[in-house]
Amino acid sequence: MALLFAFPVHANESNKHHSSKHSSKQVNFGPGDHYQHRMSVKLSDYQKIKDISHKASDLPGPLLRKRVEKITIKLNATEVIAEIAPGISYHYWTFNNTVPGPFLRVREGDTVELSLHNEENSSHAHAIDLHAVTGPGGGMAVTQVEPGETKNLLFKATTPGLFVYHCAAGNAATHIANGMYGLILVEPTQGLSKVDHEFYVMQGELYTHGRMGKKGFQAFDSRKMIDERPEYIIFNGRTGALVGDGQLHAKVGDKIRLFIGNAGVAKISSFHIIGEIFDRVYPEASLGSPLKNVQTTLVPAGGATMVEFQVDYPGNYVLVDHALTRIDRGAWGILNVTGKKNAALYSGDTDSHAEQGDEH
Repeated sequence: MALLFAFPVHANESNKHHSSKHSSKQVNFGPGDHYQHRMSVKLSDYQKIKDISHKASDLPGPLLRKRVEKITIKLNATEVIAEIAPGISYHYWTFNNTVPGPFLRVREGDTVELSLHNEENSSHAHAIDLHAVTGPGGGMAVTQVEPGETKNLLFKATTPGLFVYHCAAGNAATHIANGMYGLILVEPTQGLSKVDHEFYVMQGELYTHGRMGKKGFQAFDSRKMIDERPEYIIFNGRTGALVGDGQLHAKVGDKIRLFIGNAGVAKISSFHIIGEIFDRVYPEASLGSPLKNVQTTLVPAGGATMVEFQVDYPGNYVLVDHALTRIDRGAWGILNVTGKKNAALYSGDTDSHAEQGDEH
């Protein structure tokens, strides 16, 4: 470490496909003054994915077992081409072809065997750091895989909570910004309280060479990342991921739990649902002492939180980062609630647009 501080190196990643210069053995921490590479991306080298977004409702259900088990998890590090928005494509780096990657769910005390495979056509080495892991690099030290390789990590889930996982090979910020992140829940031994719906929402940032809205293929811009100037701030991988076919659904009276993560790499999220109050918030995903009756909760970069609330009135509720200019960059979604109205709770003149999703 003394040498690292005495002779700092520049953080960089090679743009040469499958070059040893992108090896996981390269030191990639240090000043970012010259971190200004631009990868040459040959689009035909990569699979095209129709929809990069991980569905908010796509997550495993609560663990009802009372005893610990050995759990096997398989993840693939893949690089694909998909759309940020209609007509705007990007070279995403992913776990299992979605952003965020799979929602992982284990029980406190479980032993987890995680296998990480890096696809042969990947342009870079990849790895995984799980914030739920106690050990060097959160697993990164034993999972760094070159293209075509597979490595295994064995760890014990000792601490309950909701944790971020992400790629940590090379310059970790680059791998995260390109889409390699997700959440792992370590359920406490007593389990979680019963709810009607659970949803998985994760905020991320995209740093593109073209300005926001510029059509065509957009390459990653390392200078913007160093300057912390994302063009897009998004939920679940792309703009509009939690709108239309991807929106969340519930009925009046339902209890909802949201698992919320923030991949960063730079911005803190001020998570809020317009028209709702969180009955319980587990700040920074600490499951011990929830806060009650919270309007907006902070989710730090590389952190998570869990919120629970009951929906009492039909309509569309907008999920936002309450740094509201980020709505225009893509950070918003819809929770659609159907059911009977309660005039004693809420009433007034509405137009047809406001009534969308209501069930009379």
